[in-house]
Amino acid sequence: MKAVIATKDKSVEVVKKELRPLKHGEAKVKMEYCGVCHTDLHVKNADFGDVAGVTLGHEGIGIVTEIGEGVTTLKEGDRVSIAWMFESCGHCEYCLTGRETLCRDVKNAGYTVDGAMAEEAIVTADYAVKVPENLDPAAASSITCAGVTTYKAVKVSEIKPGQWIGVFGVGGLGNLAVQYAKNVFNAKVIAFDINDEKLELAESLGADIVVNSLNEDPVATAKEVTNGLGLDATIITAVAKTPFNQAIDVVKAGARAVAVGLPVDKMDLDIPRLVLDGIQVIGSLVGTREDLKEAFQFAAEGKVVPKVTKRPIQDVHDIFEEMEQGKVTGRMVIDFAE
Repeated sequence: MKAVIATKDKSVEVVKKELRPLKHGEAKVKMEYCGVCHTDLHVKNADFGDVAGVTLGHEGIGIVTEIGEGVTTLKEGDRVSIAWMFESCGHCEYCLTGRETLCRDVKNAGYTVDGAMAEEAIVTADYAVKVPENLDPAAASSITCAGVTTYKAVKVSEIKPGQWIGVFGVGGLGNLAVQYAKNVFNAKVIAFDINDEKLELAESLGADIVVNSLNEDPVATAKEVTNGLGLDATIITAVAKTPFNQAIDVVKAGARAVAVGLPVDKMDLDIPRLVLDGIQVIGSLVGTREDLKEAFQFAAEGKVVPKVTKRPIQDVHDIFEEMEQGKVTGRMVIDFAE
């Protein structure tokens, strides 16, 4: 089968691989689609450590073609997802309290284990979330990571209907954050970016206000629409230091800023302001299996519509180059269905 791997020279390569035999509790999946996430870019660049040779991809959607011994949750023909949280231990403090993504022994698809950017893949059956029948599988690939990550982040922000939330970065994650905040949580949304094309997308998806942070002052705009108070919450999906700092600057006392993007820089924090204004800065890491079920269902109901562009596997080098140059709007999805 064809698979996309990370290489020693911090690039990607399409190679031939063979799957090992299934173990107890596993299933084989024939891949239909796999989205390309900014985290894949980090893995390729060895930002989290050198994992050369691993099959990339954690936004996989495919059809179960074989089940191993002991599998009771899946059957052949099921459409399932392969997500970043590939498997957790199931018995630690985090797994037992609904925080399985924080498990210290978690396995991550496309990073610590082979992922979904291949014609076939192996999943741990109990961690493969089924895709609703009325959800387009190419769109579902974006929900598998970008969607569930932003859905969980909006939940963590504790935004209430009618309150103002700011989304910093309107790329593959940010456009979905706008939709979940607006259409599921009934919030008012300000989208911040430095790319007018992405801001136009955010506006078309329901953002109440869009701000190009190169030309406008984010703080001034936030205060203007909130009678001088500031936003109730922010979500940062951008991958640069500046928007992280801005996301703190635009919020009011008692607000939450939820960090999602993974720049390699450190953000600046005004400690007296954090303390005196009771501002919370929270990291939010993807989502649990239950979060993914919920995120899938909202997409199946049409409340969230991922913007995806299907590309053949031979375009993978171009996709990563476009991502590094900030040229990607929405999500690039490798199409194995053809």
